[in-house]
Amino acid sequence: MDKKLLDILVCPLCKGKLELDEDANELVCKFDKLAYPIRDDIPVMLEEEARTLVAED
Repeated sequence: MDKKLLDILVCPLCKGKLELDEDANELVCKFDKLAYPIRDDIPVMLEEEARTLVAED
């Protein structure tokens, strides 16, 4: 994913910074514990499409 694009994208819910998870091909919001998928190099920034992150013990 383009570094410039990653710098301007924010979580659509909290407007917080997103982190790129290259292994899962997702953008992660640690505050909301959501992971937004990246499909065909396009981030899907819809809450309905986001995956809820499970806390690891």
